[in-house]
Amino acid sequence: MLFRSDKKDEKERESGGSTRVPLLPLRDIIVFPHMVVPLFVGRQRSIRALEEATQKQGPIFLSSQKDAKTNEPAEDDIYKIGTLGTVVQMLKLPDGTVKVLIEGKKRAQIARFVNNPDFFLVEVEDTPEVNERNTEVEALTREVHTTFENYVKLKKKIPPEMVMSVSSIDDPGRLADTIVAHLGIKLEDRQNLLETFNATERLEKVLGHMRAEIEILEVERRIRSRVKKQMERSQKEYYLNEQMRAIQKELGEKDEFKNEIQEIEEKIKQKKLSAEAREKVDKELKKLKMMSPMSAEATVVRNYIDWILSLPWNEFTDDKLDITEAERILEEDHYGLEKVKERILEYLAVQSLVGKIKGPILCLVGPPGVGKTSLGRSIARATGRKFVRVSLGGVRDEAEIRGHRRTYIGALPGKIAQSMKKAGSSNPVFLMDEIDKMSTDFRGDPSSALLEVLDPEQNTAFNDHYLDLDYDLSKVMFITTANTLDRIPRPLQDRMEIIRIAGYTELEKLSIAKRYLLEKQKEANGLTPENVTFTDNALLGVIRHYTKEAGVRSLEREIAAICRKVAVEVVKKDRNAHMQVGTKSLHKYLGPVKFRYGKAEEEQKIGVTTGLAWTELGGELLATEVTIMPGKGQLIITGKLGDVMQESAQAAMSYVRSRATELGLEKDFYQKIDVHIHVPEGAIPKDGPSAGITMATSLVSALTTVPVRNDLAMTGEITLRGTILPIGGLKEKVLAAHRAGIKKVLIPAENEKDIEEIPATVLKTVELELVAHMDDVLRKALAVDAPETLFKGSPLSVESKERSRGFGEKIDDNPPVEILPQ
Repeated sequence: MLFRSDKKDEKERESGGSTRVPLLPLRDIIVFPHMVVPLFVGRQRSIRALEEATQKQGPIFLSSQKDAKTNEPAEDDIYKIGTLGTVVQMLKLPDGTVKVLIEGKKRAQIARFVNNPDFFLVEVEDTPEVNERNTEVEALTREVHTTFENYVKLKKKIPPEMVMSVSSIDDPGRLADTIVAHLGIKLEDRQNLLETFNATERLEKVLGHMRAEIEILEVERRIRSRVKKQMERSQKEYYLNEQMRAIQKELGEKDEFKNEIQEIEEKIKQKKLSAEAREKVDKELKKLKMMSPMSAEATVVRNYIDWILSLPWNEFTDDKLDITEAERILEEDHYGLEKVKERILEYLAVQSLVGKIKGPILCLVGPPGVGKTSLGRSIARATGRKFVRVSLGGVRDEAEIRGHRRTYIGALPGKIAQSMKKAGSSNPVFLMDEIDKMSTDFRGDPSSALLEVLDPEQNTAFNDHYLDLDYDLSKVMFITTANTLDRIPRPLQDRMEIIRIAGYTELEKLSIAKRYLLEKQKEANGLTPENVTFTDNALLGVIRHYTKEAGVRSLEREIAAICRKVAVEVVKKDRNAHMQVGTKSLHKYLGPVKFRYGKAEEEQKIGVTTGLAWTELGGELLATEVTIMPGKGQLIITGKLGDVMQESAQAAMSYVRSRATELGLEKDFYQKIDVHIHVPEGAIPKDGPSAGITMATSLVSALTTVPVRNDLAMTGEITLRGTILPIGGLKEKVLAAHRAGIKKVLIPAENEKDIEEIPATVLKTVELELVAHMDDVLRKALAVDAPETLFKGSPLSVESKERSRGFGEKIDDNPPVEILPQ
């Protein structure tokens, strides 16, 4: 549209051709002539425009925005054709907005925008309205009336009174403007109708929009009708089915129940049940047939029969008797653990020769993380049997093992019967994990219930409380795991073949990490073998300074942590990047060292002796310190020592007092001094008798002021007469000495039989000396120029002299082994 010049505009204003009025931009609505509409106005410029129109009691121009989302519309964002209207009523709301009632009067168009900072001010001029009256227009008007009446019938939201109101309008233009307000058409189509000045043409467009809307409404009505019919049909079918069931129940027709009974009878015929089980299930089935299918008792009987039929009765898997293949599988899955592997191979060998043999009952005892649980799965794979696992940690109720009696609501069989059902065979590998973590309370003792399960003479007729049938468990290979034997009752220990699994040595952990853990964690973290490599010294550094365990769980976690950090670097830099993890980069990936690596004393000291201790995490160095002070004969013992260890200290003191003359001490030396025995790392509880000779050596060293050799460690229990008794955990203790760089270890002579368990690589660098009496220990441990002068004339027995000898010469023929530097 072309705008006139200012002079021409001035002339038109003088002649009354245009009017200057405030403009109200509308969003998502178009006001037609003769239309009264309420509006909510919130924009400040629009509110000021309304106030201007109200104050002067003049008209206001109503025009819609082209884009409703525009908050500050410009001149080009507003349609030029609009409606001149008047403000009927205006009300200011508490939130600052204005509610206004506006009535449209006539069409108009913007001649030009007048510059005004407060609100839109425009000059508008009337639009030419073409209104024809002839027969064709009359016919069109009648058609519109009829169509609108049909439209209102379909469009339920329009009140019926509107039909009467519209039918009284004869003017085509006003009729079109009135009807368009009730049509659900787009804003652009409404604006197009507003800009159509010919009334007949506008009425035709309205008729077309009405017919389109009627078609859509009829389709919606058909869809609603179809959905309603479908819902009615479904409800009708449900209602009839319910009636049919009720009729069948009254007539006693139980076809469904009869089919279920027939299925159970078929299963009973096909199942290889024992004679007792068959008799029991037939009896229960007979009772079930006489019961109402909807009774609670029928459900209990059905569940009982289902449980009996779901258990494997004389259903066996064939054992793999190929010993070579079984050995390959065991070696492939686990490193070391020779005793367990040897026992499994023995079982397979006997099975292949005899044909039938009762399943072994093994108890694997060892520290956490050495592979006890995963070994059960590996044994199942090697023998070709099904595998099932039950965790007994925290079990307190005997019914967990043997089930509840059927008299209880919701009764179920115990874990043994449930696991046999899960296994699906009568000879699985059955792993009972954490058997030492069971406890006892008022509901019974689950460990006592296991006495029958784990007794080869009794488990041929295991009786579950729920089933109340004898079930044969004799072909099951039971494997139990425990960390210690202390909490397992003696009768239960007696029924199991106990195999002790010691912790891994450093070299074994290194081999496990290289053969299993590295590849596993590289794959788990998306790394290729080319992305990262570990040096042997780096792995040893992780083992020594970032883990303190007998197994390899923490080692695997630390390797995983390194792999994750390498993965971050690979993603940031290059997918084909290669990184080598060495000892210097451990701090970067894992932070400061977490554990102090045990080391021998750097120099010989008076009253300080290096002992050896056993823990669940392996062997440890245990230094013992003794200091002498003036006093009145008091013996002070510190270091959080247990009762047994305190008694060992007292026995060592009694031995020293009995040997005072031979040691060059006065007989009453203890009356003038106080003796303080301390074992460092006082926050850690310590107990056991094996530190007896260590304490005695420290006492003699402190009293005679003779230092103890720093390259030597010892372990052994002492008696009052100085005899040295055997100890446990020799392998772990010697490994701890080896890690610390100790050259010689004194061990009780009666532990000679245990030396075979120690790896040859360790015996090559650590010399073991057998000692039978405390006098021999002092000769070898005290740093004197002539040790043979000690205890001159001491009444050592010939047997003691013969048994006190070195063990180093027995291993001279072992091949040399490379020891990695620390």
